[in-house]
Amino acid sequence: QEEAHLCPVRALAEWLDASRITSGYLFRKIASGDRVVEANTPLTSEQFLEMFRNNLLDLNIDPAPYDTHSFRKGGCQYLHIERRWPLRKICEWGGWSQELTNLTIAKYLISLSDDDVERREDFLNPNCRQVVKCSQCGRSCACA
Repeated sequence: QEEAHLCPVRALAEWLDASRITSGYLFRKIASGDRVVEANTPLTSEQFLEMFRNNLLDLNIDPAPYDTHSFRKGGCQYLHIERRWPLRKICEWGGWSQELTNLTIAKYLISLSDDDVERREDFLNPNCRQVVKCSQCGRSCACA
């Protein structure tokens, strides 16, 4: 239940309820006023990216480093860092080669938008307090 917000089935059910779509394309073009277009017109990747980047701007986040693969990258990083999935399992989830000769998995695990939280020289320093990022605010804080 603590990760219910990550459930694709739940998200799809909420979308179908909100959009009132009963047939045709699930993800349709959005008109002004955030209304789903009546005609059965699919949402293009360009339209999705524009809306996604506008949502980032609404949150005061620079949208430049983000693209339509950000969800796969973020999912990959989440599964590796938070869920501690092994690389082969992540490759299976993402549909990538499990031979690990393809660098797709490395590109997704190491992102340009990563925050450097800990200095390299402190990685194995037993006297250095481990930096824990707060799941609420994303910073190192007392609530982490």
